[in-house]
Amino acid sequence: MAVKTISSPFGSLTRTRVLLALWFLTDSYPRELARILEVPLSTVQKALVSLELDGLVAGRSVGRTRQFRLDPRYFARDALQQYLVRLAEPEGALRQRAAKLRRRPRRTGKPL
Repeated sequence: MAVKTISSPFGSLTRTRVLLALWFLTDSYPRELARILEVPLSTVQKALVSLELDGLVAGRSVGRTRQFRLDPRYFARDALQQYLVRLAEPEGALRQRAAKLRRRPRRTGKPL
C-alpha cells in the first residue's frame, strides 16, 4: 500500500516522504533529499520549513549547509517512528535509493 496522493497523514505527500527519507537516512540536507525523492529542491525546502515549524524535524547549520533530522525532543517521537515504520513498508524504491547513497568521503586515490 503506497501513500495516497489524495490525502497524506502529514498534510502533503512531500512532507510525508521527507519524513520517511529522514527516518531512513537519520540526517540529511535539502539537496540530498530532493535527489532521493526526485522532486524539486524548492519543494523539499518548503516541506522542511513547515515540518520544522511543526516541531517534527530539527535543523542545524553545518558550515553553509543546513542539516535536518527527526527532532529528538518531539513529544511523540516514539509513536512517530512506529508510524513511519508502517508507512515505509510500501516505499521499497525510496529505501533502495537511500541505501545506495554514499555517506562518507571516498579515499584519496581510490579508483571510481
